[in-house]
Amino acid sequence: MAIITLTTDFGHKDHFVGAIKGTIHSELADAQIVDISHAISPFNIQECAYILKNSYKAFPKGTIHIVGVDAECTAENQHLAVFVDGHYFILANNGVSSLITSEIKPDKVVELKIPIPQPGAFPVLEVFVKVACHIARGGTLEVVGKKFNALKELKEFAPRITNDGNTIAGSVIYIDNYGNVVTNIQKSLFEAYRKGRDFELLARNKKITKMMNNYSEIIDFDLEKQQRKGPGDLLALFNSADYIELAIYKSDPNTVGSASSLLGLDYRDTVIINFK
Repeated sequence: MAIITLTTDFGHKDHFVGAIKGTIHSELADAQIVDISHAISPFNIQECAYILKNSYKAFPKGTIHIVGVDAECTAENQHLAVFVDGHYFILANNGVSSLITSEIKPDKVVELKIPIPQPGAFPVLEVFVKVACHIARGGTLEVVGKKFNALKELKEFAPRITNDGNTIAGSVIYIDNYGNVVTNIQKSLFEAYRKGRDFELLARNKKITKMMNNYSEIIDFDLEKQQRKGPGDLLALFNSADYIELAIYKSDPNTVGSASSLLGLDYRDTVIINFK
């Protein structure tokens, strides 16, 4: 039996997640259901895309991913099933698949066309769950939809290259549980334009001139403890998803603050890199 994952902005207070799981189990008693996240910020497509891109590859091929963010069907937000990189994604055509499909061409995309007695306010349950169970039973996409070739892209994920390739203007696309700030600048893009040069990363009134590979690399263990950088100091690194991330080393966002709060950076704010 295929694994079915759930990624939504439903939270855990309401009945939505429980109803989805109950319905899946009613159709597939032995279904394997895995929660990726139900804490996506409401209607935040960029946040959802980032989390989905960096989690789906951990699952085996053939996994079915239900994405319940901004899922109401409209003339411009069609319901889709996308088969890409060996995985099935059931979602709305709102750009959430952009981070995956911009790098890997989908093998198949269909617009969902299944009979619904009366479309309501819970399309994830009424449509997405039915399609996921159909696929899990070995059904094909052609049975539940028709070919579709107008996947939306999120332009906000693309940094701007300016100043004859000497400047990258990126933006904040995600703030994690620690208050660390993730930008849309990937390591591959950074290195392609850096070409071995020095750089300055500008975030609000802070300047960073070194990129770390992990958080504790900020500590120079050859120095005496009182001379070292450490907890409370700002750093930039390539995170596990290979995006440039800003962090305050071992900082608790609930007490002393985080990179987001201390730098005053929020979703969509700008981060600049100048090469010299």
